[in-house]
Amino acid sequence: MYFKDSKGFPSDFLWGSASAAYQVEGAWDSDGKGVSNWDKFVRIPGKTFKGTTGDKAVDHYNRYKEDVALMAEMGFNVYRFSICWTRIFPTGEEAEGNELGLKFYENVIDELLKYHIEPLITICHDEIPAYLADHYDGWSSRHTINCYLKLCKTLFERFKGKVKYWLTFNELNVVKGYAQMGTHKIDSQTHYQAMHHVFVASSLATKMAHEMMPGCMVGTMYAMSGLYPLTCKPEDMMAHMNTRRLSYFYADTMVTGGYPYYAQALFEKEGVVLVKEPGDDDLLKEYPLDFITFSYYRTTTVNANTKLNIIGLAMDLNPYLEATPWGWPIDPVGLRYVMNELYDRYKKPIMIVENGMGEIDHFEDDTVIDDYRIRYLKDHFKNMKDAINIDHVDCIGYTMWGAIDLVSLSTGEMKKRYGFVYVDKNDDGSGTYNRYKKKSFDWMKEVIATN
Repeated sequence: MYFKDSKGFPSDFLWGSASAAYQVEGAWDSDGKGVSNWDKFVRIPGKTFKGTTGDKAVDHYNRYKEDVALMAEMGFNVYRFSICWTRIFPTGEEAEGNELGLKFYENVIDELLKYHIEPLITICHDEIPAYLADHYDGWSSRHTINCYLKLCKTLFERFKGKVKYWLTFNELNVVKGYAQMGTHKIDSQTHYQAMHHVFVASSLATKMAHEMMPGCMVGTMYAMSGLYPLTCKPEDMMAHMNTRRLSYFYADTMVTGGYPYYAQALFEKEGVVLVKEPGDDDLLKEYPLDFITFSYYRTTTVNANTKLNIIGLAMDLNPYLEATPWGWPIDPVGLRYVMNELYDRYKKPIMIVENGMGEIDHFEDDTVIDDYRIRYLKDHFKNMKDAINIDHVDCIGYTMWGAIDLVSLSTGEMKKRYGFVYVDKNDDGSGTYNRYKKKSFDWMKEVIATN
């Protein structure tokens, strides 16, 4: 056994893996797929590591059966993946979905169900058709709402009865500008107006999902790495409260049924005047999310003098914590803290859908001895288990980020690896793309088997 006490995870706990289409699929121009905003963004000089792209990623498009079989061997019972919008609607404007794209995702879903693995689908994971970005300025236009709902309806009609868990969007509280939102501006007015359209689209998608697929669960994913005040100085505590609200604003709006009271002060400070249509606020109130999913990788600190980055995050380090090679603080206790923070705030089921340790793995003798990853996960699982068993947080599952190595979204790198399975691919694209089990593969297999 890997845990000291006898009380493990719930018998119906969901264990699995998470990925994003752009980072695993490849086949970027195959079978009628259109060009996405990310396909264009990574071709802008200087935007990615050595000009790398996810054009081939780790070739999951052609190797999904092998990858699903590896997940099944580990004992996974859930797999979170995303839909590439442009595989279904290449420009977003088409009247009918691309059958080859739909068939690919249907094949993936059927392969998962063959092994009794629940599909958990992210409908929009930082990608939209480049046509909508360039002709309508992405989510800053209400036109994109209609295009998104057409995608949702197509997916719900095709996959109803096969997929229970749906996420409308990914990490809404840390996306901004062309790369994720398809907007050519990053000013506050454009950003929050685009987000209002996203909120409306999510509520309408939730309504549609419940009508078309009774019993389904609809959520959205937020980046909820922890935040601490650097000291107990009142000024630092106020900075912590105000900075944390910048993250919670999105979930507060989508989970509690409308804009929080502090949104007025936020909009006044940023000079934002939202343009709404009649009934928008009623939609937010009537169709909130069913559950909350989030990513957790690290914690940071904030003080009265902290300079927030472009997406409103505090990145100051914690002097009490060690860090990964990429400078991300390692804080297992912080996971328990954030789980309690979320459940206390919303009192709805939560799920950790991204977590893990990006490291430079050394591949030798057809494997990787990644004791550092085992130690990281063991410490995080202990705190996750304590949050469930001691604190009584209603956490229904955990999907580790990139259980099969994938390409970094922002940089195109392969050397920053998270998985239990090593993919033989280098930053320059060379390699066989063959899969190899790391030491952590068998460790995780036993954790799941013993729950």
